[in-house]
This record gives sequence, structure tokens and C-alpha cells, in this order.
Amino acid sequence: MNKYTVGKATQGLANYILKQGTRDKGVAISYDSRKMSKEFSMQTALILNANGIKTYLFENLRPVPELSFAVRELKCTAGIMITASHNPPKYNGYKVYWDDGAQIVAPRDKDIIEEVRNVKKYSEIKEITKEEAVSKKLFSIIGTEMDDKYIAKLKSLILNPEIVKEQGKTLKVVYTPLHGTGNQIAERLLKEIGLQNVYVVPEQKEPDGNFPTVDYPNPEDKKAFKLALELAKKVDADVVLANDPDADRLGIYAKDTKTGEYMTYTGNMSALLIAEYRISQMKEKGILPENGMFITTVVSSDLAKAIAKEYNLKVFEVLTGFKNIGAVMRREEEKTDGYKYVFGFEESYGCLIGDYARDKDGIAAVMALCEAACYYRTKGETLWDQMENIYKKYGYYKETQVSIVMEGAEGAEKIQEMMTNTRKKLPEKIGGYKVLVFKDIEKDYVKNMVTGEETKTGLPKSNVLYYALEDNNWCCVRPSGTEPKIKLYMGVKGKDEKDAEEKLENLKIAMEKLVRAE
Repeated sequence: MNKYTVGKATQGLANYILKQGTRDKGVAISYDSRKMSKEFSMQTALILNANGIKTYLFENLRPVPELSFAVRELKCTAGIMITASHNPPKYNGYKVYWDDGAQIVAPRDKDIIEEVRNVKKYSEIKEITKEEAVSKKLFSIIGTEMDDKYIAKLKSLILNPEIVKEQGKTLKVVYTPLHGTGNQIAERLLKEIGLQNVYVVPEQKEPDGNFPTVDYPNPEDKKAFKLALELAKKVDADVVLANDPDADRLGIYAKDTKTGEYMTYTGNMSALLIAEYRISQMKEKGILPENGMFITTVVSSDLAKAIAKEYNLKVFEVLTGFKNIGAVMRREEEKTDGYKYVFGFEESYGCLIGDYARDKDGIAAVMALCEAACYYRTKGETLWDQMENIYKKYGYYKETQVSIVMEGAEGAEKIQEMMTNTRKKLPEKIGGYKVLVFKDIEKDYVKNMVTGEETKTGLPKSNVLYYALEDNNWCCVRPSGTEPKIKLYMGVKGKDEKDAEEKLENLKIAMEKLVRAE
């Protein structure tokens, strides 16, 4: 990621937009706290301007969900976010969104990449000065007025505002943006909804692309919570929350008052706690749509399906990547009798509580979890108590993920080899559980192992192998799209917590053996 690759990517995107005839709609641009993010965002804006395309650049760093919201609010043709999300400090990245506020999907992604590849010489990248772009009315700055609109929208989604104001007097929340964009919005939002005891981790409050207090600014990593948990113990916090640098993901710890310990949540757990709270409250208030939909991914918890069934919601299961959730939202929105969006999430610590944006929103998730914490306090319960209630209601669903890292070109080759070898095997059992259904999404192939029936997945091609097992268990393998690793996902349903943990450990060992075997 350097000025040449950014230039080439932007010129290719500009060429695509010009062919679409949508240059006057403009492009919204935001960036995070990473090294060179600000410079890359300005370069991006000016290259688009040099091609006669309007741009709306945020005055300072802003989170991914606000960029998605701004694309829709300004009715732009596209959006760009300069960020490497939760990855280590040495990385940066370039995310492209389309006019619905979702990241681009097939076939548009391939068409844009083709335009980028067609930029053969750096001399083809057009240039303009900022002064010239301003004089031509092509360059605009987005100020705090977009923050106001975004915050107002999030506040409108609160289901029990009076409870939040009342319980917010005593609820204690520790929050960290992990040196990223989150605190541009989060602290203000929490105070405005009525939380009076919000403690932002001081060492991690300011944006810093070196991420000096963490090795890896990822709320999925327990080590990223070290300072937040220290502060939580000091102030006796109820909830501990962390966003990643572009604030689309949320990690959470909640205090178990019975033991005094801070309990960690997986991405599945936190998202589904939010889902159960919001959907049950919507039903109670009579505002749950009759034709509502719940969107999940092939590697997310099956607890989602149980919750959807309880509230009579249609489940859509998509490939990993929130852009695929956005694609279903768009498709249903364009139908006259389409399903109404209620909730969507993926296991990688991201969810979206409304249809105002088309990417996962870690800021809205912070708000929703704090609202849920306030609500359950009125019942004399903590968020951890509620998690236990969910398991008692639906069953002990547990999931885990294993990443096998393989760096460099040799590693990439080995990952492909492992996928090829695993694809060739079709075991009758994995970890002692019968394989009921096998899906090879790359080949659009499904085999019912009980009846022998062969059908199609109906999903876009992707290098994913999925195994549905007996007793509500499952596992899946795919190479990462952004990192040098092969990922194994698995989930089980147990009679109780101990049973679920034992089943999960057994399945984990069996899956590693299956994938690593020559």
C-alpha cells in the first residue's frame, strides 16, 4: 500500500465510475488512524476530482459505519475507506463501497478490478491541485453535521430510551477505541443517551497508527483488553467494550456478579445477545415486521437460526463478509414484496441493528449492548446472566475457530494444497459425528450423505468446504481472504456448558487432523 498502488486503484475506479455515467453523484471518502491514511485519502479525492468526479472527504478520521451511512445520506455513487481494519500496524487497505453503502460484490468488484488492471502506466493517473478542485466545485469537506445525522439515526433505534436514562445513572462502562476512530463518536453518543459513567481508556483514547499499547488492535484478541480490564477493575465497571480501529467490530467483557470475574464474549455471543434483546423487545412493542428477515453467514452460530425460528423470521445464510449481507438487503429492498431487515451479523465481531447503513457497525453495537445492560438491570440481571438465560432457552450453542498461519508465497501454495486435499476427502464421520450434508461452495455442489442426493448451493463461488453433522454440530474450512492463513470454523449444541465444551474440543482436534493430513 503506497501512493502508486493507491493512485492506480483510484484511477481504475474513476474510469469505472465514468463508464457508469455517475460522476456527478460523487464519492464519499473516510479514513482511520493508520500511517498514511490521511495522505492516501487526500490523494484519492484529488485523483477522482482530476477525472471530473465530485468528492466528499471527511474533515478528520471517521468510522466505517459512518462512511457507509454518508454514502446513502449524500446519495453518492460510491464510497472509499482507507483502513486495514483490525490488522497489525504495518498494514493499510482500501475498501470500496457502492451507492447502497455496502462494499462492492460480484460482478461489480471484478469489473472495477479489471479497470484497475487496465491502468498500465502511472502516467495515466490524472492529477489536480486541491485549489483547482475546490474552484471547480469538485472537492467538498464533510464536517460534524454528518456526525449529528448519524448519531440522531442511532438514537432513534433505541427501544427503551427511558430505561437507559434511568439505569444509565449507575451503569459503569469502560470503553476503548484501541487508538482508532471509535471515540470520535462513541463517547458523545453514550453520554447523549444518558450514560453518566463512561470511562475511556486514557492510554488508548487518542488515534495513533503505531498502536503503541497493543501488538494487534483487534477486539477478538484477549490481549487487546489488558488496559481496559485493568481500568474496569479499578472503577468496578459492569461492561467493558472495545472497537477495532475502523470501529466496525466490537469486543465485549461483562462482569459476572456471582464470581466478580469479567467474562469474555465471542462475536457470536455478543451479536446474538443484541439480537435476542432487540427482537424480543420489538415483538413486545408490536413493531416486529411480519415478513422480517435475519441474515447470518455460513460460519456463524446456529443459535441465530434458533432465535429466528422463535420469532418467526426468515433466515438468509450468506458467505462470510458483511458485503454479502448488504447484497441480500439490497435485493429484498428492491422487491415489492421483499423481506424487511431486522438483524444481520457475522461471527467476526460485527452486526448491524438497522437498515441505515450497509456494513457492520461497532458504534451502534456499543450503544445496543449498553441499552441491553440497562434493560436487564431492571430485572436484577447482568449481561452475563442474560447470556446464561439465552443458553437455557435455546440450548448451549458453542463455537470456535482455528487459524493455521502460513506466511509468504510458499505458505499460500501450501494453503491451496491443503484445501485441494481436504476437498478430495469426503469422510463419513468427523470427530465421531456423522456427516449429514457436505457443501463445496467453490464447485456449487451439495451432497446429502444420507440419501445420496446431489444439488447446488445457490451461493456465489467461494473456496469454502462445509460439513453439517449430526446432533446440530457443524464445521467448515476456508482460506482467509485478507491474511496468510487457513481458517477452520466449528460449532456444537450441548446439553449444558460442559457437554458443549467437550464436544467442541473433540471436533476441533478432528478438524485439524482432517485438514493437516496429507
